[in-house]
Amino acid sequence: MQLLPYLYSTFAQYHFEGKPPFRAMNLVEGFGFKPTTVAGTLDATTNPYAMSIRKDIKDQYMMGDYLLVAPMFTGEKSRTIYLPAGKWYDFYTGKLAGENEMIIINPPLDKIPLFVKDGGVIPMVPAHRQAPKIDEKLPLEVRHYGTTPGAFMLYDDDGISFNYEKGAYSFTKLAVIKDSNGSLKGQEITVKNDKPFGYSKTVKWILMSGNQ
Repeated sequence: MQLLPYLYSTFAQYHFEGKPPFRAMNLVEGFGFKPTTVAGTLDATTNPYAMSIRKDIKDQYMMGDYLLVAPMFTGEKSRTIYLPAGKWYDFYTGKLAGENEMIIINPPLDKIPLFVKDGGVIPMVPAHRQAPKIDEKLPLEVRHYGTTPGAFMLYDDDGISFNYEKGAYSFTKLAVIKDSNGSLKGQEITVKNDKPFGYSKTVKWILMSGNQ
């Protein structure tokens, strides 16, 4: 539920752009994923997964543009993860996890392994059991990972009707930029008053990886 703003916006991206919310690694353009080397050229009838002997690559996936998910299963205490090209950071700590490499992790039972792409911007709200009520304004916490500036388009609508089909929705840009000193900082957001926006206009920015 803390990731509701990120997930809701990711499903909006699916609606408006056709990009699936949950994406197999080999569908993510530019991430450097390749199945085990096989001679010849793949065609529309070839299944890349069938040529890969790595189970861990089959079951890890992208959730939206920035989050890599590596699920754990019953009885597993560790697992191998493929981190694509570019730097990747631990979602919970902000520490660098790796770059274009295979890693082995031993996560605690209460944390699903999540990794964030360098420059990832993740909007979040406080933990809560149910979806927000009509006209309820939730505090907005925006996390940024890595050392690269990044941005995220936060989507919102009234949450109860199909009025978004008539234009009753908003996209608000959440951006982390570098100031004149080269330090990262959250950019002040601009909210359209005539559009739905179920969050506080004051954003709490958290630089998970610091200004390294």
